[in-house]
Amino acid sequence: MKRRDFLRSTGIFSASLAFAKPGRIFASDATVEHWRRFEVTTRVEVLKPSGTTRIWLPAPLLSETPFQKTLSATYQPDGGAAKMIEVKPDALGIIAAEFPSGVSPVLTFTSRIATKNYVVDLSTPGKAPKENAANLEYFSRSTKLLPTDGIVKTTATEITSGAKTDAEKARAIYEWIVDNTFRNPKTRGCGVGDIRFMLESRDLGGKCADLNALYVGLARAAGLPARDVYGIRVGKSEMGYKSLGASSETITKSQHCRAEVYLSDFGWVPVDPADVRKFVLEEPPGSRPLDDDMVKRARARLFGSWEMNWMAYNFAHDVALPGSSGAPLGFLMYPQAETAQGRLDSLDPDNFKYEITSREITSAND
Repeated sequence: MKRRDFLRSTGIFSASLAFAKPGRIFASDATVEHWRRFEVTTRVEVLKPSGTTRIWLPAPLLSETPFQKTLSATYQPDGGAAKMIEVKPDALGIIAAEFPSGVSPVLTFTSRIATKNYVVDLSTPGKAPKENAANLEYFSRSTKLLPTDGIVKTTATEITSGAKTDAEKARAIYEWIVDNTFRNPKTRGCGVGDIRFMLESRDLGGKCADLNALYVGLARAAGLPARDVYGIRVGKSEMGYKSLGASSETITKSQHCRAEVYLSDFGWVPVDPADVRKFVLEEPPGSRPLDDDMVKRARARLFGSWEMNWMAYNFAHDVALPGSSGAPLGFLMYPQAETAQGRLDSLDPDNFKYEITSREITSAND
């Protein structure tokens, strides 16, 4: 598909970027803000096709956020056909490709994005733009993996019992998750995000899609609109956090889910308790205690800010893949594929091969 046709058909991508005036990365830092640009390429190959083969890729469609702009996107389905599908208000973009029997299915998707570190100054309420009421209701709903009743509601009520404001509730849930969960390196991929099971079983280990889903579900149960933001790490940390950045240009296994909570005085506030637990486990020399000075700083920073060496895909839950005969996904963060034999395991390299690479293309003027 030609780039100009893609831009015209979607109507949401811009070939240029309006740059913000220099500011600060974080409210307490003196570092100048800047945009970083990345080119991210995903190449998928189904090694054992059977009958009609379908491939689905998440595409970054967030175009009007304070932290990310999508600049361009192109895709090439060798021997097949593909189209972009957009689903609002989840900012869900799906590249859906179909390949006939007898074709070796290969899909390549390249997107260029710009990111800027995201911080909300929690010391100055009242300056945030108001969010649409329908969107706030949408991001307060219960989903299959994010129920807001039963043990989720009970736990949220207990955690926030002493909080007087929405900001205090949001902070209390964040601190509770950092204190009570742990990163489990044996969890496949980024986890499942089944928060009712986590609370009922008292198994509070997992990875980002588990721990940050727990934050979102508890926040919604406490009356705070919240949402998971599914994405992938695309670059090294400029803040020197080795555990919180991509280690090379090959980012195939760098998927990462974050979270946002809506506070009426501040707007959407970025949080990431899962990365605090990742930092605890993996930041050299590893297995740091919660009272470690670097952990304390990361913990304070990750309530209200994100370093944007990361690309967001979407906010979506219960994702029905267009044209699929399989069940809806809890979320779409990994490439997906299906043959006449059924849905493939996206974490199984014997049947489903893919590589994701990221190249920083930031110029001196960015």
